[in-house]
Amino acid sequence: MTIHEFGQNHDEVVVLVHPSVVMWDYFEYVIPLMQEQYHLVIPALPGYDTENNSDFTSVEEISKELSDWLIAHGHASIACIYGCSMGGAVVTRFLADGKVKARSAVIDGGITPYQLPWIVTRLIAVKDFLLISMGKVGGLKILQKAFSTDEYSEEDLQYIVRVLKHMSAKTIWRTFESCNNYAMPKPVTAECERIEYWYAKAEEKDRKGDIAYIKKNLPQAVFRVFEQIGHGGLAALKPELLASELIRVMGRKS
Repeated sequence: MTIHEFGQNHDEVVVLVHPSVVMWDYFEYVIPLMQEQYHLVIPALPGYDTENNSDFTSVEEISKELSDWLIAHGHASIACIYGCSMGGAVVTRFLADGKVKARSAVIDGGITPYQLPWIVTRLIAVKDFLLISMGKVGGLKILQKAFSTDEYSEEDLQYIVRVLKHMSAKTIWRTFESCNNYAMPKPVTAECERIEYWYAKAEEKDRKGDIAYIKKNLPQAVFRVFEQIGHGGLAALKPELLASELIRVMGRKS
């Protein structure tokens, strides 16, 4: 897992964890908006790291590796951790692990462990694996249908095609199998001053189970709903809004 850093001269650390089917540069439009105020730490997750030809491991392992890296580099306490979708799963586990103290955290459309029978969760993982694999084989035409809910340009979709070509079959399978079924401690505890769960109005039905899980296990969480955006669309389509909202969550003025 390669770690990319920006604004290292600032004391307050903000960790940004990307979703699946993109690379760490998912945050390329957010970086210039925040690096003048914050020390940004952006991991390139295994399986999505062009500098390290590895496969995706698991949500649990990535959370541990990220925590260990932060502690080893003198960041046992951070201002904020943000994760989207797959990255939101990593943040959820990261908070439960509690090895690094985060003053604030944002789980954006984050995936929580399915509360379903084992066989059902595996069938869902198979469906997701086949869907992404079809995109890997079918290329742009398949993606144009899959991402029709947001105004992604052809250039944006070509980027996803390149990411899919980099992803191995093992990474595709492990991404969905782990994100849907990662282990959480019981009971779940998170010593974090402010936790927010964000989701798009358009994905409210899809996030129903995740919202219920967060309400039950992280009852202190505040929910924020975004209109006119799809799942994971903030960083690419509304980076200014994402940056300002993160600054708000941290209790700072933009």
